[in-house]
Amino acid sequence: MRTVSGRTDHVVVVGAGLAGLSAALHLAGAGRRVTVVERAGLPGGRAGLHELAGYRIDTGPTVLTMPELVDEALGAVGESLSERLDLIPLHPAYQARFADGSTLDVHTDAAAMEEEVRRFAGPAEAAGYRRLRRWLTEVYRAEMHRFIDANFDSPLGLLSPELARLATLGGFGRLGPAIGRFLSDQRLRRVFSFQALYAGLDPRRALALYAVISYMDTVNGVWFPRGGMHEVPTALADAAAGAGVEFRYNAEVTELERRGDRIAAVRTSDGARIAADAFVLTPDLPVVHELLDHRTRRRLRWSPSAVVLHAGTARGWSGAHHTISFGAAWHGTFTEIIRDGRLMTDPSLLITRPTATDPSLAPDGRELHYVLAPCPNLRTGPIDWDRVGPAYRDELLSTLERRGFTGFGAAIEAQQLVTPADWAAQGHAAGTPFSAAHTFAQTGPFRPRNLVRGLANAVLAGSGTTPGVGVPPVLLSGKLAAQRITG
Repeated sequence: MRTVSGRTDHVVVVGAGLAGLSAALHLAGAGRRVTVVERAGLPGGRAGLHELAGYRIDTGPTVLTMPELVDEALGAVGESLSERLDLIPLHPAYQARFADGSTLDVHTDAAAMEEEVRRFAGPAEAAGYRRLRRWLTEVYRAEMHRFIDANFDSPLGLLSPELARLATLGGFGRLGPAIGRFLSDQRLRRVFSFQALYAGLDPRRALALYAVISYMDTVNGVWFPRGGMHEVPTALADAAAGAGVEFRYNAEVTELERRGDRIAAVRTSDGARIAADAFVLTPDLPVVHELLDHRTRRRLRWSPSAVVLHAGTARGWSGAHHTISFGAAWHGTFTEIIRDGRLMTDPSLLITRPTATDPSLAPDGRELHYVLAPCPNLRTGPIDWDRVGPAYRDELLSTLERRGFTGFGAAIEAQQLVTPADWAAQGHAAGTPFSAAHTFAQTGPFRPRNLVRGLANAVLAGSGTTPGVGVPPVLLSGKLAAQRITG
């Protein structure tokens, strides 16, 4: 494995998001002096926190899987997840609602889910679920440690027995047909393939190896931290600070001072100059390229974006923490947002009610909801969100009303609408918080590398580099970046 050259005694990490915090913990655990520079006033990056009229709103991810990776980062400095976080397992992990009025509780316990599938679609589908669960587990085992949790210096690094096993399992085929080998019920196929959208892909075209996301959701388990998702970066930052990591908040990096093929220091918006031996850069790729004054000829394909409505309401609806509301349309919706750059005419939505698990996130007697609607990014669909945003919010509320959330709009007491224009204002390329899509040409060793060409002491971390998008991959990206420094 290639590493940065020269001394690495002091490392500056740019950004206190999950990737930067993971890198800082692994570097501190390896004996490096670490300084984290963050433009915001608190840690978290995308996994931020917003207080609104007594509601504690998580501004980023709402689904926590693979908490063992949080534990691994904390363990780098001798701490543990159980000491820092109170994680509540979600049962069910999701409730799926379909246009025909049927509902399915998605359990991660094998016996409970088999029984639920039998109730929902009959014994043949229950048997298919058992086979699918075994396949998902085998895919995960084949790719986790040699394909996801791995640094690549070239595509030749893929050559391994695990890769051969992944190929035998059909991992380089298409996800939709792979799920179809086990399940014939179209509703169940959606439940085990919609996760491809997290990777920016239509399930029909996504590589089957991205079934690993379904494994994380439907087999390994889904949790929620008491106090909200922002408790995760808070715990990581507190542990890092306790291990001697220095944090400088409200300090945006405005310049990288270069000497030949090395970065000598960062300069920040408050006038500080921080010299170091090595640097981990975690902002979105275009921001990093601007700081490096680096023009890349590679044209990346960006994931779809999302409109998110945060709503504090006077009442609740579903008993589930996470609800997936599927429209009648399916494949056409992906064509609309990925190829045509249009809003979904029959949207599938993720509705999260964190107060179902932790009522303290809202004032007494109130509920907090997070409604996510996938939509085109700003490159695919140059929509005027200042004009369209309020009307689309009303359309989403009408959709929720038709799907059983009667009176939702009238019950809203506090709200915040986030559109691709807002994501772009936060520095996210193409107005998407989901970064570069996981096409074949942007997967594994073909994804933008975490070593920076032309620089001997800089490493990238975050969702735009390896291994990719999502809380588990981003935590791993910080660890992989640290390994490029520590060896």
